[in-house]
This record gives sequence, structure tokens and C-alpha cells, in this order.
Amino acid sequence: MTVSDRWLLPDGVEDILPPLAGQIESLRREVMDTCQRWGYQLVIPPLIEYLESLFTGTGHDLELQTFKLTDQLTGRMMGVRADMTPQAARIDAHTLGQDGITRLCYAGHVLHTRPRHMLTGRTPIQAGCELFGSASESADLEVISLMLEALRVAGLPRVHLDLAHVSIYESLISAAGFDKDTEASVFDAMARKSVPELDELLGDCAEGSAGARLRKLARVNGGAEALDEARSILGGASDALDAALDQLSRVADMLQRDYPEVSLGFDFCELRGYNYHTGLVFAAYVPGHGDSVAKGGRYDAIGSDFGRARPATGFSLDIRALVALGQRSVQRPGSVWAPADADPALEQAVAALRATDTVIRALPEDAHTDPASKGCDRQLVKRDGQWILEALG
Repeated sequence: MTVSDRWLLPDGVEDILPPLAGQIESLRREVMDTCQRWGYQLVIPPLIEYLESLFTGTGHDLELQTFKLTDQLTGRMMGVRADMTPQAARIDAHTLGQDGITRLCYAGHVLHTRPRHMLTGRTPIQAGCELFGSASESADLEVISLMLEALRVAGLPRVHLDLAHVSIYESLISAAGFDKDTEASVFDAMARKSVPELDELLGDCAEGSAGARLRKLARVNGGAEALDEARSILGGASDALDAALDQLSRVADMLQRDYPEVSLGFDFCELRGYNYHTGLVFAAYVPGHGDSVAKGGRYDAIGSDFGRARPATGFSLDIRALVALGQRSVQRPGSVWAPADADPALEQAVAALRATDTVIRALPEDAHTDPASKGCDRQLVKRDGQWILEALG
């Protein structure tokens, strides 16, 4: 390794420098403040945990995204978190153990073995909210509404929201009675939206069978007309399917009423990224960007793996990606330049200003420094024995 190579960072890993670092931190604070104003309490999960906790109730995709290492104290395998949702579920079920409704929010770095897409890199800054203890539609609506509010805070100009329901796929795949290999192949093709592969896998299924319905449903997505088409395909197949479609319809109506500026759609076999979800799921998109900017849904199964079954729903988003996509401007006031002077009165003036302002104190090496180059628009100058604030220039 050459001297210059020592400063290279791994692919997908980056330093975040000014002013971008300030923009990211400002949005992180505002998103967390928004969540806390909705009654969500901040938690800070650890960066690493034993693998059993990180993977409890989750799918294979999360395991592939997780860096693993050996704990030198115990010899057990640990992982660097790739998703904070399972950690929040563990905190609710085991660490807090509260009765009734628990609302938690969090924000911090996660680490991925490979980038999910070009915008995120391998060290996204994940923020999110989780609501535990309610299986009601009101809880689902609260979480979706809070996610949309967070996206508004981020300054996204236009948002499209896709709704889906995991139990629709699960009901059909269970009724089809496929062997494990076929079921895995169908899931993989469905997650990749590969209609030709699904036709090959399900083309021999009898008309009206669960497999044939699944193949038709894979072609359905869009607005309100997609919901009607799904009803035509699934109508009367089972009470569980009818209930899922009814829930999607009710939630869509209420969201359209409260957020008319958000376009709504349905994707009945959307499976990407929903490894541990069990019911209503959702994802937000921005025109021109192929991957979701925020997503979430109901996941009632994880808590039982931690020894305490709790209904749960939540969402997560990537702060770094939102800063890149949003049109949010952070207006910061200029700083104050204080000269290199040992006058005690100057010390008092600087201390008083720092209660509300940013003050940069010059050092001996700053004799030829232009204060404006440091972001200053004002300076402390001595007039008639008093230190006063004046505009630069």
C-alpha cells in the first residue's frame, strides 16, 4: 500500500463535509423534532449486537446486508446493524416492556455490505418511527401520516405513495400449496417484477386457482382502477383477501382526503424490502428516482421472537438521500469574527454573543485571514473603549 492509498475510503463509504454535513444534521434534527412532537420518544440503539437479535424475525436479505464479526470477549458472532427496526422491536419487547401504546423514534448510521442503490452508498443515515401495541387502522394511518410529514419537512416537491398488503401474497402462496423450491422461485420473480418468469412458473396453474390469480395479480398496479382490477381477480377467493382489499380501500380514501397533494397507487405484489412485514405496507417515491425514499408497514411477528408478542407498525427513511433529493434550503446566519486580543472585555462580549450567535475567535495565525472566507458577516471592533458589533465591509 502506498502512502496515498492509505487515505482512500472503501467503495460506497464517504466523508461528509461542510456544508453538506450541516444540511444533513439540520434535517436529522428537524425530523426527530417532528417525530417527538407526535409523541414518539427518542431511543439510541447500539451500533453492534449479537446476530440473534439483529436477525430475529427478519428475512434473508437483511442477513446478506449485515457485516459480521466475532466478539473478542465471548467468541459469539456479532453484527453491525443494517436496519434499526429490529432493534426498536427488541427495545419495546425486552428492554422497556411497557404496557399499552409505545412510540419510539431513532436516527443513526447503519452499515450495508453493498449499496441498495447509487444514491445511498453503504453508510446511510436511517431515521424512523415505530408504534407498538396497536393493531388498528388508526395506528397504520398515524405512521403513514407522520412519514408524509417527514418528507414534507425534507422539502420533497412531489411524492407518490404506493400501498400494498403482504397478506394478499401470503394468502395466495399458501393456498397454492407449492413446494419450497417453487415458492422461493415465485417470491424471487415477484420481488423482481419478472412477469415472464412468473408466466413460466405459474402458466400451468388451472384458471381460478391461487397460482393463476397470483400470476394475474403480478400485472396489476396503478391508481384506483388497479384496486378495482384486483377485486375482480381476487373477489370471493377468501375472506382474508377481501378484508385486505377493504383495508387498502379505506386507508387510501382517508389519505386522499388528508393529503390531496400526494398521488396514490397500489402494487399488490410489492415484496422488495418487506422481509418481516405482515400486513399493510407502503413506500414513498419521488419522480425521477427509481428507489423508494421512505417505506414501512405492519410487522406484528417480531415481538413474539423477543418473548413478547406486540402488534407493531413503523417506517424508516434515509436522511442522506432526502437531502440530495429535497428542495430544502437551510438559511444559517453569518458568524461573528472576534479579533485576537487579550482584553477581558472582549472575552465578556464573546461569551455573551455565543448564547445566541456563532463567534469565531481569531488566533495569532489569522493575521491575514479574511473573516468573510470563514462565513462571517459581522465583527467585534473596539470603539471608544467598548467592544461593539459591526457589519463586515
